[in-house]
Amino acid sequence: MELTLDGDVVRAGYEARERFYDSRGYGRVRDGDIDLAPVEAAHLLYRGDIESIDGMDFRAFLGSAAVSEVDFAVYKDLRDRGFYLTPAREGWVDDAAGADFVVYPRGEGPWDDDVAYRVRVVGERDTVDAAALGECVLAVVDEESEVTYLDTEQRDVSGTSDAVVPATAGELLAERVVCWEPPAELYDQAFYGQRLGDDGAVQLSLVEAAYLAREGLLTVDGGTDAVVERGREVEGDRFDRRLAVYTALRASGVAPKTGFKFGADFRTYAAVESAENLGHSELLVRVLSADHRFEPRDLALDVRLAHGVRKTMVFALTTGDDTEWVAVERLTP
Repeated sequence: MELTLDGDVVRAGYEARERFYDSRGYGRVRDGDIDLAPVEAAHLLYRGDIESIDGMDFRAFLGSAAVSEVDFAVYKDLRDRGFYLTPAREGWVDDAAGADFVVYPRGEGPWDDDVAYRVRVVGERDTVDAAALGECVLAVVDEESEVTYLDTEQRDVSGTSDAVVPATAGELLAERVVCWEPPAELYDQAFYGQRLGDDGAVQLSLVEAAYLAREGLLTVDGGTDAVVERGREVEGDRFDRRLAVYTALRASGVAPKTGFKFGADFRTYAAVESAENLGHSELLVRVLSADHRFEPRDLALDVRLAHGVRKTMVFALTTGDDTEWVAVERLTP
């Protein structure tokens, strides 16, 4: 069967519609015939279901400008996994949400209404806008054409950690604030800071101290401004972003603690009753500006590490005091 490349569409006739669309979900119906996206046509060439397109066999067609090798790797992998999928081209599918492919549940196809995944394709050396994540699956094709799927979704972060803390005083040191005579609730119930020793003193990170000072729960010489300025001295603009996210987490009933040993800004506890009876932290949070561009390799590292310590990786994307939460996890379609 000979097909024809017309711009960025491969034209096929009624016989092709019966063989490929009606039975296997390839292409889009047009006036009784079908149009195929080049990646779909390349897959049919690869399978031997068609012989050529404008005289090009699979090797020639894949090497032409008509087909992306990265898109083909993902399309083939998902077909091999038993899915029907449609390239997310204008006029072909509705509500593609910036995806490259719309993937249907196994056993369903483009003639059904259900969608299993909206997939965006990138190579391992591409960059990904943070704003593009959320409610899509990122398919990363590495240099050996293996595909890693990362499920990304916008989510709410919430918990029930809401212990009441009496006001206290602290002393601003180089990069910490020490509360020499704190109320027991500060650490024991609300899980702020760390015990300095057996005498009851608690040392706070600068971000914890700045939050408590803004809430009127901590007094230091120079007030809130002194703590915030010290934070900016040691961290630059990053301190303001971390403080905004810390504030949002506490307001959501979540107790944040440093995530340094996991390569993150915070690890979080959704239900803290006491520091002595502490459960497992659920999330690792990295704080980024909303215009951040990810390297797929860094995303894969973060997600793999979080999975290895039984946590979910969440990126807090900040613009001023506004924060958007995007969770990213490994997916096996």
